[in-house]
Amino acid sequence: MKFKVIVPVLFVAFAVSACTSQAGPFVTNISSDGRGGLNVEKCMVKLDRNINTVEASQCTNTNITLSRPM
Repeated sequence: MKFKVIVPVLFVAFAVSACTSQAGPFVTNISSDGRGGLNVEKCMVKLDRNINTVEASQCTNTNITLSRPM
């Protein structure tokens, strides 16, 4: 009896969790920091197939200092 209840519940839980996926990280923005360097923003991309949306998540910013070759 328990087996007949558990299998459909597990199937539904798996089906719902399988409807989202992530990819990346991708560079989403590059800008000047005003001091001769660059600010680089990288984000993961999350696709939610239930509501057909793509959104950025888990964004990080990195500062790169540029220098002239000698």
